[in-house]
Amino acid sequence: MTNMKALVLETYGAPFRLAHIARPVAGKGQVLVRIKASGVNPLDTKIRAGNGAHARQSLPAILGIDLAGMVEEVGPGVTGFRRGDEVYGMTGGVGGNQGSLAEFAAVDARLLAIKPATLSMREAAALPLVFITAWEGLVDRVGVKPGQTVLVLGAGGGVGHIAVQIARAFGAEVYGVDSAGKADYLRSLGAVPIDYASEDVEAYVQKYTGGNGFDVVYDTVGGASLDTAFRAVKRFGHVASSLGWGTHALAPLSFKAATYSGVFTLLPLLTGEGREHHGEIMREATRLAEAGKIVPRLDRRQFDFSTATEAHELIETRGADGKLVVNID
Repeated sequence: MTNMKALVLETYGAPFRLAHIARPVAGKGQVLVRIKASGVNPLDTKIRAGNGAHARQSLPAILGIDLAGMVEEVGPGVTGFRRGDEVYGMTGGVGGNQGSLAEFAAVDARLLAIKPATLSMREAAALPLVFITAWEGLVDRVGVKPGQTVLVLGAGGGVGHIAVQIARAFGAEVYGVDSAGKADYLRSLGAVPIDYASEDVEAYVQKYTGGNGFDVVYDTVGGASLDTAFRAVKRFGHVASSLGWGTHALAPLSFKAATYSGVFTLLPLLTGEGREHHGEIMREATRLAEAGKIVPRLDRRQFDFSTATEAHELIETRGADGKLVVNID
C-alpha cells in the first residue's frame, strides 16, 4: 500500500497534525490528483474551529475545499481527463469528502476543469470556491446583462473581487462597497469604489443612481449588509447573497417588487446534485482567466504543511491581504 502525507484535524480548534496515511485510489468516475496547492477560505477556518455545522465534516478529517494539481490516475468511466493534465476545482473538505491538505485526493471528475494556462498553481487554487459563488449569484441567479448597474457589497473580499470581475466581463457598470483602503484596487478592476465608512446607502444610491437604486446588488458579507442590499436595489431589481443568514426585514425589498436569491455553493458537494454544473462553471473560469478578465488577488506570503495552521489563523484574525494558499508540492 502506498502512503501519502496529509494534514489531519483531530480536534476542533487544534493545530493540524502531519500524518502518513494510505494514498487514495481513483474509483469509478473519479480522478486521482497530485495536489500542488490548496486554497484557504474563511469556511475552512470555520470548519476547523467547529463552527461549520452546515458543512457536515466530522473528525478526524482532512480539510481544504479548493485544489490545483496534476492528474495522476484516471478512474473507470472518466473520459474528459488524462494523466498529466493540470486541473483545479472545489472538490472536498466538506460533507465527508477528503480535502486538499494532502499530497493526493481522489475526487469526482465532474467537479474539475483544466487549469488556466495563464495562472500558476497557487493562483488556480485560490479561485474555485470564490468564482463558483460569484458566478452562481450573478449569472445563474440574476442573469447579469450588459449595461446593468451592479453593486457588490464587500467588493474587495474573496467572493467580492471575483464578482466585480465577472460583472465587468459581462459588460455591467460595477460599483464596489468596501473600506477606503481598497479603493485603488477596486478602481484597477474597473469598479467605482464606495467607502462604507464615509457614505451611507441612501447617499450613494442618490449619488450614483439618482435615487433609483441599482439593477443588481450582490451581498457577500451578510448580516446588516444584506439589509443594506434591500435598501440599495431598484424597483423590480434583484438581490443575491452568499451569506443570507439571520433575521431580516423584507419590507424594503417587497415595497420595490424586487427579488432575492440565496447562494449555497456547498450543495453539490454535500448532496451530489449539480456537480456537473460546478465543472461547467470552472470551465467558464478558465475561459475568462485565459482571456485576461479574471485574476485572483493573492496574499504574497507562502505557506506549506508546517505553517498551514498559521494561514488559518491569519484569516481568523483578518490579517490576510488577499487569498491565502498552502503549497503542497
